[in-house]
Amino acid sequence: MTSALRKTPVQPRAHVTIEQIIEAAAQVIEERGLLGYNTNAVAARAGVSIGSLYQYFPGKDAIMLALARRETKALRSDIYDARLDAGSREALIRLIDAAVRHQLRRPTLARVIDLEEERLARDADETVAHALREAFDGALRRPGMRRLAETALAVDDLIAIVTGMIDAAAMRGERDAPALARRVRAAAFGYLDRAQTA
Repeated sequence: MTSALRKTPVQPRAHVTIEQIIEAAAQVIEERGLLGYNTNAVAARAGVSIGSLYQYFPGKDAIMLALARRETKALRSDIYDARLDAGSREALIRLIDAAVRHQLRRPTLARVIDLEEERLARDADETVAHALREAFDGALRRPGMRRLAETALAVDDLIAIVTGMIDAAAMRGERDAPALARRVRAAAFGYLDRAQTA
């Protein structure tokens, strides 16, 4: 992804202003959706002038990029940590649990960021979707996992199962992450058990 900021902040106050703008964007998206998301609404919510906003961000897409980076930072770290796990089953469990936690923390915002990150990414290798794909693929190819006839297809199916269940639960208003994670793990491993023996 290209840099979201027009200029690099130097003073601590500038960092605070940037974070206010990013959090205001998150709140506007959560309350009004993408249709109500614009720089004027963000500036008003942040309590800054539109000129101050444009001093740091060239437009709403740049704010969205900064917001996506902020919101997915912990998920990217969890994905990286899960990839280092020695056991493929444990790595998959950690990946699923991280995805559930991430989506349920701020579900409306997470869904919007998922869509917008793909649209705005200049380098597809930097998206969370790409990081998840690599992590699932790596876990399925580790020693200890039974061979799959089509690993790439299994990765796509697993991502569809995991994200589909999580997104549907978030849209229903579920907030019990451990319970949802157990169901998603059961579905994912149930699929793998059948895929491995097919």
